[in-house]
Amino acid sequence: MQIHPSTQCAECLVVIPTYNEKENVKAIIEAVYALPRRFDILIIDDNSPDGTAAIVRGMIPGSEGRLHLLERKGKLGLGTAYIAGFKWALERGYEYICEMDADFSHNPNDLPRLVEACENGAGVAIGSRYLTGVNVVNWPMGRVMMSYFASRYVRVVTGMPVNDSTAGFVCYRRKVLAALPLDRIRFKGYAFQIEMKYLSYKYGFRIVEVPIIFVNRVLGVSKMSSGIFSEGFFGVMRLKWSSLFTKYPDYSEK
Repeated sequence: MQIHPSTQCAECLVVIPTYNEKENVKAIIEAVYALPRRFDILIIDDNSPDGTAAIVRGMIPGSEGRLHLLERKGKLGLGTAYIAGFKWALERGYEYICEMDADFSHNPNDLPRLVEACENGAGVAIGSRYLTGVNVVNWPMGRVMMSYFASRYVRVVTGMPVNDSTAGFVCYRRKVLAALPLDRIRFKGYAFQIEMKYLSYKYGFRIVEVPIIFVNRVLGVSKMSSGIFSEGFFGVMRLKWSSLFTKYPDYSEK
């Protein structure tokens, strides 16, 4: 694993995993740069054969310390990429750590709203597609329904009061990621997002949903697969079952 560091640190970091995102990566970085609030960026690339990492490396010298690249040797899973990014952020003292996709399905302009929710008392702020209905653009209806009812299913099984438990657009306070057992997160794909939110909930952290509009990617190829959905479906039952025999620390007043 090769890390290309910079020297400056800001309060906010956005972690963006990539695999074959050459069509999007430069534009998403520039969109984050354009925000009125400073966000540093950590790109985690899983050895994209299309040259995604090379594009990022070329942008680092002119980034004024805002852009960082972590290169991994292969496609190791979305969950492990985020865990690596979270640990990286904690080591460097970031207070607000966001996660988002590289393909503009998450609007970078919503990043400040997620951070503001955490500044106002949330431990976790979720960019929610389903808080105010179904706010998804350009997805096939079958996929919309599968995603929506997956989140309903998670809510029923776990009792977690979250409308969009599978969301991948999230801001965490530092104290949340420092408290969670990141080395024991079990899931790598679809269920990773559920597990992180469920553990945050069980640890007593306040979770807030911020309504967003999710837009299906225009460029590049989706990484979603039936195996990822399967992990999510059965993973929820495993999470609920294991929670019956687990005593969680309570951070609700900390």
